[in-house]
Amino acid sequence: MSLDDLNDDVTAAYSELDDELPVALDRETKNELAMLTAAFDTAETDEVVRRAIHQLFQTTVDRGTLDFHLRQGYDVTYDEYLSGMTYEEMTGADQYPQRDDERRYQL
Repeated sequence: MSLDDLNDDVTAAYSELDDELPVALDRETKNELAMLTAAFDTAETDEVVRRAIHQLFQTTVDRGTLDFHLRQGYDVTYDEYLSGMTYEEMTGADQYPQRDDERRYQL
């Protein structure tokens, strides 16, 4: 997979998300959401869920977990996704043909 595949998948996933996202919660998750809602003194759980998604995203970026998964699935990093080009494209390494080491020392 490639950077273009990642862009296509992100665009497709974004278009599938509605403003309302029904999520089934287990008992533990409900308890934790209730605790956070009370602690943050919010009337709606939507704000806590938004904060949780932002926190999870930031944590996966900071720890390199997002890059790990993107590299496995798409062979790109988050920085490459943000810039719209791979490191090879940024550095120009993909502009030169590969050297044929077998023929390199033949006369």
